[in-house]
Amino acid sequence: MHRSAKRLAGLLTCAAVPVLLVAGCSGSDGKSSGGSTPSGSSSAAGSPSPTVAAAKYKKLPNPCEAFSKDTINTLLPKVKDAAGAQGKSTDPATRGSCSWNSSEDQGVDGTQFRWLDVAYQRYDSDPALGSGEKRATDFFTQQIDDAKGTPGAKKVTAVQTAGTGDAATAITYDIKKDGNDFKNTTVVARTANVVVTLNYNGAGMAGADTPNGNDLLKAAQAAAKEAVATAAKANGAKPDDATTDDAKTESAKPGSSKAGKS
Repeated sequence: MHRSAKRLAGLLTCAAVPVLLVAGCSGSDGKSSGGSTPSGSSSAAGSPSPTVAAAKYKKLPNPCEAFSKDTINTLLPKVKDAAGAQGKSTDPATRGSCSWNSSEDQGVDGTQFRWLDVAYQRYDSDPALGSGEKRATDFFTQQIDDAKGTPGAKKVTAVQTAGTGDAATAITYDIKKDGNDFKNTTVVARTANVVVTLNYNGAGMAGADTPNGNDLLKAAQAAAKEAVATAAKANGAKPDDATTDDAKTESAKPGSSKAGKS
């Protein structure tokens, strides 16, 4: 009776232990049946969680403040609204856009029309999707392809634009709209995890001469560089910080911005 009572007390003590600890309780012979680690649990616990580098830029500037007043007045003589028309965005910290247009009446010589818009797209780092910089690079490539594939575009040319962010490409093409011949330049630039897409086009209306495409290209490239610098300033960085050392070196090479057909 004494040994049976002692064994019963041991079993009752084991029953009171939480489920996860039952494996360590004594068996009928009083010896421990636990102590070994379940197969695979050690390796599972030691598996590191996937990590990616933190995104450089945490916010975006107001897109309607991407350019100085002087730039707006230079690119858009007789601009209708210098403040610009801001596009709607459900997440201003991730995406934003703004546009401007102008019609300069030249009397019997017709009217010169100009259009400018800029869009910012920012990517955060995500272990499942990749770093913010990688995601921005993918979008950068997509934007270039989209510009090259613009419906109705003719004489499509890709122009490497050095010294603007980490990478930049300008796509120029001719397109006809409402009977008018437009010269268009789209500049796509990436700085770290932010992509800037700028469109600048012009047309001569009511008998006015078609604008010089090369002049529009140069103006668009300068404006894109300014928009990239504005993104850096919005994050407390210096404008030069938006361009890597490799990109700065490339921009210093002779003929680095020479056009090349796509």
